[in-house]
Amino acid sequence: MYLERSMRYFHTLKYLKFEQVKGRIYRYINKVDITPVNTIDTRKLKQVFVPVHLNKRSMFDDDIVVFINETGTFFDWNDPQHSKLWLYNLHYFDDLNSHDALDRFDKHRELVSKWINENPPGCGNGWEPYPISLRVVNWIKWLLVHGNATDTQLESLALQAKFLYQSLETHLLGNHLFANAKALLFAGLYFKGSEADRWLERALDLLAREVPEQILEDGGNFELSPMYHATMNADLLDIISLLSSYQHNSCRWLEEDCRKRLPEMLQWLAVMTHPDGGVSLFNDTAIDIAPTQAQLAVVAKAYDVALPSLTQGMLTHLEASGYFRLNLEEAVLIGDIGRVGPDYIPGHAHADTLSFELSLFSRRLIVNSGTSLYGTSAERERQRGTAAHSTVVIDGENSSEVWGGFRVARRAAPFDVLVDKMSNTVRCSHDGYVRLAGQPIHTRQWRYGKRHVSILDRVTGRYKSAEARYHLHPEWVTEFSGNTLFCEFEGDEVELVVKSGKARLEGSTYHPEFGSRIYNQVLVVTLNDGCAEVEIRW
Repeated sequence: MYLERSMRYFHTLKYLKFEQVKGRIYRYINKVDITPVNTIDTRKLKQVFVPVHLNKRSMFDDDIVVFINETGTFFDWNDPQHSKLWLYNLHYFDDLNSHDALDRFDKHRELVSKWINENPPGCGNGWEPYPISLRVVNWIKWLLVHGNATDTQLESLALQAKFLYQSLETHLLGNHLFANAKALLFAGLYFKGSEADRWLERALDLLAREVPEQILEDGGNFELSPMYHATMNADLLDIISLLSSYQHNSCRWLEEDCRKRLPEMLQWLAVMTHPDGGVSLFNDTAIDIAPTQAQLAVVAKAYDVALPSLTQGMLTHLEASGYFRLNLEEAVLIGDIGRVGPDYIPGHAHADTLSFELSLFSRRLIVNSGTSLYGTSAERERQRGTAAHSTVVIDGENSSEVWGGFRVARRAAPFDVLVDKMSNTVRCSHDGYVRLAGQPIHTRQWRYGKRHVSILDRVTGRYKSAEARYHLHPEWVTEFSGNTLFCEFEGDEVELVVKSGKARLEGSTYHPEFGSRIYNQVLVVTLNDGCAEVEIRW
């Protein structure tokens, strides 16, 4: 057991960048200066600030708030009865910039004062770098719209920016460091003076590095989560709105870069979106957290960002990200033939290699099970595991060694990728199971035609058990007859014909949103002589 645990740590840590190791050490020895900022003054806008309103309402009457489908109040900012993710949301203040926020202006002002009075510098969840980052942006957007900031608000906001400047999440990198940089950009432009200039300079240095690192050649976010990708689209729109208002000479290149990248990013999100308007559930993704592609396109148009053509061919391959999409008249299939994410930050990765999702008649039929929670629980590990996805499980193991809530040790790498429009075929293999004694290799092939898709799975090498799992959306009514699973919803009918392998139905749970848990069924096909084939007809 000790050796196994040591090897798991080794295979996790070996991918870290030196900057992450140094950042983790720095976090332990760093003593953050929490003395107030000496002089506080704000820059004048060159033109009226028009905020991006993409946050959904989270605050209701009687101090009731709802985050991730869980209700609470503002009475305790660090209530241990709530999850860390819920408490983080409490400290973000997203509601300040929701669509109908003006209706709650007096309440918002009261809550900002409440936060300042009840969260002393450096104490509690609210003073961790990530919630500081999101709150700084939300407060500044709110103040730019409403004006008349009080001295107390400005003093607190400046101190938060100063604290963040000393606490950048270089031990994590990825979306956390990007959020830190965005917040420093907002604070560095909102305030003026030598300290604000340092914040702005650091923000621009980080963004000059992180934007090209985190946005791939096909427009996708490098963490390969459709949810975090959508969030980054909103971040770039926020940055454009800010820079358009200040027109600071040192920032012109950043606004131009954001405008250049957004069309391809919006196109990427369109490819990864189902006909119902929601994102596909690969890696850490939940519906109704980030804005949709349609919402982002409306805002992008308002800021004169060039919109992509959403016309798609039958087969689209996002080569840098490792996803593909099939458009087959009534059907849309989205599949994963890529890596689990960047090697040095796979915290939002699932063991979902060669999984896919399928919509028919604009309704989801085959799904991945989604993400309902963060943290380090057994349920979190189960939701990240291979069995919770529509792909093949070998010997009851995960294709990538997900563990500890946000860690991955040995991970699957795809190879022999074939995306062939001439033969109507997509095929890929991965090596995630070669760590097992028999060194099995999983190969999956999708072959498509008019009103059907065939999924052929092959496993070579030695193994004890191998089964292909097809998670079914809970709305569909199912009935087995012979080797065929009949699925029906409001008159629409689909057949899943098991042409090779032994099939059964078993129960599972589906988690399309944070805090959700819905009973669903899984078609499980045990491979026969290393092979299983299912043809989906409609």
